[in-house]
Amino acid sequence: MKKLIIIAAVIILGLSVFSQQISDQKLSEETMVINVEVPVRVFQGNRFIDDLTLNDFEVLEDGVPQRVEAVYLVKKRSIERREENKRFAPETSRNFYLFFEINEYTAKLGDAIEYFVHDILVPGDNLIVITSMKTYKLKGKTLEVLSKEDIVNQLKGILRRDAMIGSSEYRDIVDDMVSLAKALSSAIQSFGAATEETTEGTEAGNIAFTTRYVDGFSTGQYEGMSIDEQLTRYADLLGRLDNIRNIEQKKFLEFSDLIKGKEGQKYIFMFYEKEYIPQIDPKILNQYLAIFQDRPNIIHAISGLFDFYRREINLDVERIKQAYADSSISIHFLYISRPPQHIYGIRMEEHSEDIFSVFHEMAKATGGYSSSSANSAFLFKQALEASENYYLVYYTPQNYKNDGKFKEIKVKVKDKEYKVEHRLGYFAR
Repeated sequence: MKKLIIIAAVIILGLSVFSQQISDQKLSEETMVINVEVPVRVFQGNRFIDDLTLNDFEVLEDGVPQRVEAVYLVKKRSIERREENKRFAPETSRNFYLFFEINEYTAKLGDAIEYFVHDILVPGDNLIVITSMKTYKLKGKTLEVLSKEDIVNQLKGILRRDAMIGSSEYRDIVDDMVSLAKALSSAIQSFGAATEETTEGTEAGNIAFTTRYVDGFSTGQYEGMSIDEQLTRYADLLGRLDNIRNIEQKKFLEFSDLIKGKEGQKYIFMFYEKEYIPQIDPKILNQYLAIFQDRPNIIHAISGLFDFYRREINLDVERIKQAYADSSISIHFLYISRPPQHIYGIRMEEHSEDIFSVFHEMAKATGGYSSSSANSAFLFKQALEASENYYLVYYTPQNYKNDGKFKEIKVKVKDKEYKVEHRLGYFAR
């Protein structure tokens, strides 16, 4: 009995402490005061507007007007002008993250690196380079020890090597798909002649076509394979390619959390090379469907190819946008476009429009730059110039509650039709 009384007393004490904690938490939520920093870029056309004052800015949070406490004009890392109703200590150090999702190293990519190192990077900047192979961090004293030319050469070497090794599987799969798709395209042309020579007891669907070289692509490796085997092999290659380009939402979110607490301004420059996959011309696939109507296995294999062509990336884009906006990371998406190969019987279809839409939305939600061009040096220069000048706008949210909800920010310039870029908002937590 005494033991039960003691246990009951402990439980009551525990409840009392827990109740007090909740009460204290509620009190802290009601009295908590936070300040929100919003990097803002204002443009008229492509020209950055650098003569705005505190009174020019209007800030709304979830549609509610807020009082702007301070505005700082920043160029590169220097605060050029400040207006303060309340004093803040802006952190203008710079953290650069360069992501390279590329299949080949080009001279233009080298030009982009040269411009960045020679014209942008200065002592005190932090630089992290991420390739498909490794992550590289520029050591703190490197700019004081090595010449910029040495740094450029090292970076070029890293990108050249990692692009060659890291994308070797991707290139091999695409080359194999081109050869196989061409073999299938050529086979249908010679089908009539082949069926005339079919010997007794041989099914037309099992004829192995022997066109060995078409448009420079060897198809001899598929000699001896039946039509349904070729189609199955092609579907397997499509699956492998899709696995290589798979994007995991978890990794997206983990990265935003990783650099959220990093001091200073954070810039991500994503170099992404447009992808193409060799698709068998739909007209040819329809010919196969017409010829092999009595072969369920071939009909099934062809139908599966159409399904693969329509596959989509399953990402919660809104959640990702909010996570990166909350982390105050500026994402700049540099979409490197290039013309497709022209091969008879094959369509080199763009296969990265889904990824493009995700990164474009992320850039927009973080106040970053997004554009496409075959010239990666031009893209990088434009993005860097867009990010070099900005305002830091501070406000204290009215009736702030630490409720974990996402608060949407809208910054305007009063009475002006300027283009205003800034992060989407933040989580109140």
